[in-house]
Amino acid sequence: MRELINILVVEDDKNAGYLLVENLRASDYKVVLAEDGDKGYEAFEKGSFDICILDIMLPRRDGLSLANAIKKINPNMPIIFLTARTLSSDIIEGFKTGCDDYITKPYNIDELLWRIKAVLRRKSTVDTKKVEEVFEAPNFSFKYSDRNLSVNSIVFSLSTKEADILKCLVDNLSQIVSRDTIMKNVWGNNDYFTSKSLDVYLTKVRKYLSEADNIKLINIHGHGYKLMIS
Repeated sequence: MRELINILVVEDDKNAGYLLVENLRASDYKVVLAEDGDKGYEAFEKGSFDICILDIMLPRRDGLSLANAIKKINPNMPIIFLTARTLSSDIIEGFKTGCDDYITKPYNIDELLWRIKAVLRRKSTVDTKKVEEVFEAPNFSFKYSDRNLSVNSIVFSLSTKEADILKCLVDNLSQIVSRDTIMKNVWGNNDYFTSKSLDVYLTKVRKYLSEADNIKLINIHGHGYKLMIS
């Protein structure tokens, strides 16, 4: 008998939370529901979860703050945000916290179920790949499995998204990698908000790489990005 996936749902709208939990349980998920950010954090500390679904607009502790707190405990915890359709700034901020996906309200429950499956599938793929090789070049060392990057002897601990993006670039060293390729490999889609999130993470990766003069991340306008190490 397969072990059920355990989901933490944090939603302050009682009716919406009840309906979501009932639909998730009907799809054979185990669910814990919390009604505000503080209770959500307490539940996460006490429980063992495979994925979190967080409303952004929460009392006591908003969803973005809760996601940051969760990521400090488990940087690899998958997170899906629920957000109001008009709050595009929330979606961008959500991706900055390292969320894996978002869905706007009002949402279709079937779409949410498919998004949950897609996020869990991507996580399972990363967990089972066991990429152990270390890529080394002058002033550069990158071990994807540990998300460990050393540039000019300065060591950086990368987020999951940063490591995934850098791996795309390293695997295609000195070749142009399109934005679409990076977004689809890292997030599984290439929509507007994913594109904005990619810009945020690329800025961070570029900053790490700038510590060595022989490493360049070049923006080929209209085509993509090229990592060059001389």
